[in-house]
Amino acid sequence: MRRRRECKECQQRFSTIERALLNTPLIIKRDNRREEFDRYKLLSGLQIACARRPVSMQDLDHIVDRVEYAIRQTGRAEIKSQLIGDVVIEELRKLDEVAYIRYAIVYLGLSDLEAVRAEMDRLRRRRNS
Repeated sequence: MRRRRECKECQQRFSTIERALLNTPLIIKRDNRREEFDRYKLLSGLQIACARRPVSMQDLDHIVDRVEYAIRQTGRAEIKSQLIGDVVIEELRKLDEVAYIRYAIVYLGLSDLEAVRAEMDRLRRRRNS
């Protein structure tokens, strides 16, 4: 929820965004550590993948919203981080192919140019079919 407020000292107006606190499952990382889902950490990673791309903050917020929805729908107390990565990579593939490749390099562990080229070829085939 977005609210307009006013500072009592300087009378300047500003906006705040309020978000309901909902329980989200713990995220099981690849090394079996568990941590709370952090919306802002995910958003930060998306901003890096989408740097200098024609992608709006609203688009990125929608992706994070869909990820949050997907992990809550599992109904589990803990989920693997792979579920988040899978949702994000699919959303980026639909949104911006360059951002998708940037994210895929890290998420899919594309370690050399041949692996990146193979992923780009796979993306092209998917787009053309």
